[in-house]
Amino acid sequence: MSKPESVVQIVDDDDAVRDFLALLLERAGFRVRTHVSAVAFLAVADGLPPGCIITDIRMPDIGGLELIMRLKAMGVGHPVIVLSGHGEIPLVVETMRLGAVDFLAKPVDGVMLVDRVRSAMDASPEAIQRVLRAREARLALATLSGREREVLDGLVSGKSTKVIAAELGIGSRTVEEYRANVNVKMGVSSFSELVQVAVLAKEGGAGV
Repeated sequence: MSKPESVVQIVDDDDAVRDFLALLLERAGFRVRTHVSAVAFLAVADGLPPGCIITDIRMPDIGGLELIMRLKAMGVGHPVIVLSGHGEIPLVVETMRLGAVDFLAKPVDGVMLVDRVRSAMDASPEAIQRVLRAREARLALATLSGREREVLDGLVSGKSTKVIAAELGIGSRTVEEYRANVNVKMGVSSFSELVQVAVLAKEGGAGV
């Protein structure tokens, strides 16, 4: 049996935008399917061929944020690229936290869109998951206080609690308290996990 061809799924309630994106991507050689709403797309999302999804962040009934949550609940693992207008950074951050692999601001730059779609289509599921884990790690890293970050840097550098305490001018017990806080915020329970997450966080700029 032949492997199903990859398809770019475009979800946008704006007819002009939807048609523009479809024409642009078809001219670039992609197979494209368009959907007038998230509701219409979810009705067929159970049996999607391989590919990626492009969705507007603001739509009637179900917006891009809720769409990503629903797709995640359905087990749909396709990479999602979000289109956003100006002033929607908080929403964009939340969609990235939920698993969107990229976002583009409107009006969309055609060359950039084609490049981002190509990258998303070519990425393996393993690569996509690594990007998402790296993004989660960076978000967790951003919650650390300055002193917690200093303790983390010391630990990842292989320094002992005593050495870190001396360098920072604090007690060893205080270092351990910071370390415990770091573990909670980074979502880890062991030193090896902490190192792995810290390394992922430093992959920053890596994107699908």
